[in-house]
Amino acid sequence: MKLSKKIYLFSSVLFIVLHCVASIVIYFVFSHISLQNELQQLRAEAVHVTSELKQASDQAVVEELLRSFVPVNGLIALIDDPNQLPIIVTSASEAKLKEYTFAFSPSLIIEKVSFKDSQYGYVSVPYIASNGQIMNVQLMMNLAELTSMLRLLRLVLVVVAICVCIPAIFSSRLLGELIMKPIKAMTRTMKEVVRSGSFVKLQSVEQSKDELYEMGETFNEMIELLESNYKRQEQFVSNASHELKTPITVIESYASLIKRRVKQQPEILEESIEAIHSEAIRMKEMTEQLLLLAKPSRQWNIVKKDVDLLELTEKTAQHYRKAYQREITIISSTAQEAVVVQTDPEKLTQLLIILLDNARKYSESTIQIELKQDETEVYSLTVKDYGIGIPKDELERIFERFYRVDQTRTRQTTEDKVSVGLGLSLAKEIAEAIQVDIQLDSVEGLGTTATIIFNHAVSSQ
Repeated sequence: MKLSKKIYLFSSVLFIVLHCVASIVIYFVFSHISLQNELQQLRAEAVHVTSELKQASDQAVVEELLRSFVPVNGLIALIDDPNQLPIIVTSASEAKLKEYTFAFSPSLIIEKVSFKDSQYGYVSVPYIASNGQIMNVQLMMNLAELTSMLRLLRLVLVVVAICVCIPAIFSSRLLGELIMKPIKAMTRTMKEVVRSGSFVKLQSVEQSKDELYEMGETFNEMIELLESNYKRQEQFVSNASHELKTPITVIESYASLIKRRVKQQPEILEESIEAIHSEAIRMKEMTEQLLLLAKPSRQWNIVKKDVDLLELTEKTAQHYRKAYQREITIISSTAQEAVVVQTDPEKLTQLLIILLDNARKYSESTIQIELKQDETEVYSLTVKDYGIGIPKDELERIFERFYRVDQTRTRQTTEDKVSVGLGLSLAKEIAEAIQVDIQLDSVEGLGTTATIIFNHAVSSQ
């Protein structure tokens, strides 16, 4: 059974059941209250009769009083002794009540009784006569009017139930269609994605922030994630197949050359080993960066904590000095001894190393790192080199994957040969993941300045 039919069936049945239960409760509560009102009125009349009978001493007067107080559709009886026959007076329409068996009762009785297929209200009120004898006044009244009214109430409730349930059934169907509308749209979108291979989003209307709207928004987020992952996968396959082909070809060629000519030309061994080693380093660097770029930033396990920028910078620079024997100076122009930011220390260190790598590859002089604070108390970390710089017309494309500045304008080194043009692209991804901005300024022939700007969660100590 489809979900829309389940919603339609269950909501209709539930509404009908609830309405029937409510109608039954209304009927029984109303009938109980109405019956109690009738019995209390009958009791009040019986009490009034007893007060009048207390003052009557003559038998004829008593019978006259009983005739005057007899209910229009009922009976009045006076019992003065359990062994005496009662005095019974009935209305013209209820003569059959003379056949009812009356019994003396010294206590008050209020109840509903049945006699010859009719319902009666029955009240027995004892009282003490002027001569000290205990008397019993009993009144009976036909409840035909109440029965007729309850019958009419039942009819009204049934008619109302029918009139309400029919629209309710149709509205349940409408409700099912309304609830299923975004789900059907989602199903159509999924089928379209499967059929065409394109990533299509739901057209959401911000009328109310209900669960269906949230489901649509979540679906669109999922489509965005799938599209992003698909593009990353597609880009990874394309980039890997394109970029790995060259170093693999080089390694294969030099390996074949060694295999064929190493005995006749031993001098080619050193050249071949150097080329194979260089291409292996390039492949390793490129593979690591490709794998990281292929991974969505939300899966990078970003863990933010309080980080002292100056301490992290000094530690990173110290490791870099030892690894590459390059002079790196650190300048802090902030008023605080320690500048603490909320960030991921590992990813920030990786970002700083990428910028230092670029400075090292394209300059020979000292690399300068400066920690600054502007007038709005925003902190920034700059990595500056005094190398060859980047031409202005190529500066906008520097963050593109596999883009490298024209090699005829760059300092030709061994590092240039293994550079794959992924460093700054990876730096851009890391900056977005840890929510910092990265800017690059350069003047050809004078050097390049890379700036990391901390716009989020900065606190001074």
